[in-house]
Amino acid sequence: MKVERFAGWEESGIGEAGWDALARRAQAPVPFQTWSFQTTWWKAFGRDPLHLFGVQDGAGDWVATLPLYPPDGGSGGPLRLVGGTELADYLDLVAVAGREEDAWKALLPALAQLEVTRLDLRPVPARSPTATLLPVLAGASGFVCRLEREDRCPLLELPSSWDLYLTHLSGKDRHELRRKLRRAQEADPRVDVARTAAEVEATMDGFLDLHRKSKVGKARFMDATMEGFFREIVAAWARAGALAVWTLGLGGRPAAAVLCLEYGDTVGLYNSGFDPEARALAPGVVLIARTIEDAIARGFRRYDFLRGEEPYKYGFGARPTDVLRITLERS
Repeated sequence: MKVERFAGWEESGIGEAGWDALARRAQAPVPFQTWSFQTTWWKAFGRDPLHLFGVQDGAGDWVATLPLYPPDGGSGGPLRLVGGTELADYLDLVAVAGREEDAWKALLPALAQLEVTRLDLRPVPARSPTATLLPVLAGASGFVCRLEREDRCPLLELPSSWDLYLTHLSGKDRHELRRKLRRAQEADPRVDVARTAAEVEATMDGFLDLHRKSKVGKARFMDATMEGFFREIVAAWARAGALAVWTLGLGGRPAAAVLCLEYGDTVGLYNSGFDPEARALAPGVVLIARTIEDAIARGFRRYDFLRGEEPYKYGFGARPTDVLRITLERS
C-alpha cells in the first residue's frame, strides 16, 4: 500500500469522478462522503491546513481517502474528519468495502508522523469496520483508541406496503398518526415534491423561510454562510439525483417542508421547517408520513431520521442506532 498526504483537494489527482467512484464502493455509501459535500463544506467552514491522505494499492488503484483538518486552525491540536459534526450525520474513512483493514494498517503509521496529539473521528456509524479495526490496530502505531457513543440515529426498516407499515406501529402511535392525517385532510392539503435541479432551486426560498420560522435556534443557525452552504450542496445533490424537497400546503399556505436524501436503499430526513401558526395541524408529522409512504411505494428499504432522538421520530416506529466518537491519542 502507498500512502500520500496532500494539502489540497486537486493535488491528489483523484478528482470528483474518482472520489465518488470510491465512495460508492464503500460498505455503507452516504451523501456526506461524496466529493460535492466534502468540498462544499470545506469551502464554507474548513480551516487550513488540510491533511488529505490517499491510499493506493500496488496496481495504483485508489483504496481509501481520509480527509482531516484542525478545527482550531493550529498545529499540534486535534484533527477531525472534514464535514464537521453540525451538518454531516455520518463520517468515516472513505474506503472500498473489504479493504478497510488494509487502508488503516497503511494509514496509522503515516498519521503517527503528524505533529498532533489526538485524532477525533466523529460521527462514525457503530456498524463501520473502523469501529472494530482501530481498537485492535492503533497500539502498533503508538495510539490509544477510545470509543464512546456520541449520538443516535433513529432508523426505520420499511415493509412492503403502507398498510403493513401501519400495522407495525403501536396502537397509540397508529391512532395518533391516523388522527393527524385525517385532521390535515380537512385543511385542503397539497403536497409537492421537487427532485430536478431546477425544481429544487425554485423551492429553496420557501424552504429557508419555513426553516427560519420553525424556532429561534434554527433562525440563528441559518445565517448567511449556512444559507450559502445549503443552497450549494442541495443543488449538487439534486444534480446527482440524491435529493428531494417536499412541501406541504394547508389552506393555501406553506405549512411544512423537508429535505430528504435518497441514496442506495435508504431515504434520509436531512432537515425540515414548518410554520408555527400551523402547529395545531402537526404539518411536520403529516409531511414526514407522506415521505415515508412514498419511500415504501418506490421500494426503499430504510428510512433514516439521522442524528437526534426527538420523540416524534420514535412515534413513527424507528429504532435507535448508534454513532460513535473514536479518539486516537498518543500513548
